[in-house]
Amino acid sequence: METSDAKNKYVNNESVADKEQNEPADFEKALHATGFGCFNLLLVLAAIPAKLSIVFSTTTMAYILPIAECDLKLTLFNKGVLNAVTFAGMISSAIVWGYLADTQGRKKILAFGLLADAVCVFCSSLSQNFGMLVTFKFLGGLIVNGPSAVLVTYLTELHAAHHRPRVLLFLGIITSFGTLMLPLLAWLILPRDWEFVIKGFNVHTWQIFLLVCGLPSFISGVILLFLPESPKFLMSQGHNGEAMRAFQTIYALNTRKPKNTFPIKRLIEEVPTRDVVSNEAVFTIEKTSDVTPKRLHRSMSQSLRDGWQQTKPMFSKPLLTRALHVYLMQFSILMGYNTIRLWLPQLFASISEYEQQYANTDESTNLCAILDYSVNKTATIVSSYEQDCVEHKNVSVDMYMNNMIVSISGIVGYCFAGLIVRAVGNKRLLTYGLLISGGLGLSLYWSSSGLTTLIISSMFITLCGISTSSLMGMVVGLFPTTLRTMIVALSMMFGRLGALSGNLMFPVLIEIGCIPPFAMVGSVLIFAAALSFILPKRSIFT
Repeated sequence: METSDAKNKYVNNESVADKEQNEPADFEKALHATGFGCFNLLLVLAAIPAKLSIVFSTTTMAYILPIAECDLKLTLFNKGVLNAVTFAGMISSAIVWGYLADTQGRKKILAFGLLADAVCVFCSSLSQNFGMLVTFKFLGGLIVNGPSAVLVTYLTELHAAHHRPRVLLFLGIITSFGTLMLPLLAWLILPRDWEFVIKGFNVHTWQIFLLVCGLPSFISGVILLFLPESPKFLMSQGHNGEAMRAFQTIYALNTRKPKNTFPIKRLIEEVPTRDVVSNEAVFTIEKTSDVTPKRLHRSMSQSLRDGWQQTKPMFSKPLLTRALHVYLMQFSILMGYNTIRLWLPQLFASISEYEQQYANTDESTNLCAILDYSVNKTATIVSSYEQDCVEHKNVSVDMYMNNMIVSISGIVGYCFAGLIVRAVGNKRLLTYGLLISGGLGLSLYWSSSGLTTLIISSMFITLCGISTSSLMGMVVGLFPTTLRTMIVALSMMFGRLGALSGNLMFPVLIEIGCIPPFAMVGSVLIFAAALSFILPKRSIFT
């Protein structure tokens, strides 16, 4: 009797195990079964140049402005336009890219978007005038916004849950590395006297610099062409067969085993299948039932109606008030942060030039005197643009070194930010960080030397960067799960609008006087600090 019971128990356990093995797996289970190895390494290698290209897209203009002002016949306002135009392109394409990423797939947007961005950067490197450069920088911003939005999603969807936090940390490190690498590249290329003509095109060092900055987009785009689509996206679209093939490819690369040994044989059906040709006995779950599931097709009006029902709460109280609160904060923070960040190379170039010229005199070295000198010199250069730019523009190495120091200080600040946020809390870090940043922005008016400007600007950039990250961290906890992605996307759009506005206003305010540009930067950040003080710590929603 006992033998019979033991045998029945063994048979039951075996049948349960077989049943569990044959049950369709969800996305997380299937992704976990692919392991971690060569594919993930290849994915990270593709992400490094992709992230660098995104960082370069908004910052390269800041480094060529002191070099190319004569070649491109730039006024102060022209320089502000070049700093701002990439953000204008990003703002104009935000909604379009979000729709394409959710309908056409992550890989296509990343690969073809980065390759198209590389083409725009290469074309901008051939620019012979201000209008041509502005056009290609706008198109570059319009295009790179797609890969910028999709990169995080693609990386997280191809890593198991326990690896995702490390992936996001890695992206943050690459962003910081990119801000350091750009002034290093500028230092290696821009001081060189490389001037020549190719089939009627005048080529200068700043154009070679732009060409080199387009290589990360090209490299990452080519690598991504050979990587699979996100299985999560494929499953959400009903393409279980393609999703299974993607899982098998990842598994084979990670484990060096044949694809047919992948332990998962079927995937859970998130939506009715849209696979036209696939081995359904392996890839889908239709044969578990004699009845073929009906294919549901939603009309455009139904899709819009469903989308509106999901986002409708965002346009009514209390979510609307809170969302506007966050948008205004993000607008103000990035208006101050990106204005100083993108004008720093020009400021350091003017400081170095001024200090060299008046090294042995009693001339004042405060920032206001230097800005006045720079404005007058730009006006003089503008008046003589009819003449050829025969002399190579030589900028002191101090300009590049100072920008590298600012970047390093930002990296160091991020390293300690995690410890500080545990000690004082996210909201206090945000409020005090913005308040101090505002004070530092105002204090630039009283800067008396290049060293003082370097110290103040390093602290300013570090605190503003940490504050921006703190605000995004708080947004996650302030809104319901179903609306968080939309809120983050819109807040990024408003932030870019702030960066656009600040960079257009800064040169206009410089021509008015010394204090207006720094008063603008300081006041918007102090205003953001006041808004953060009344921002709730957590959401009242689930």
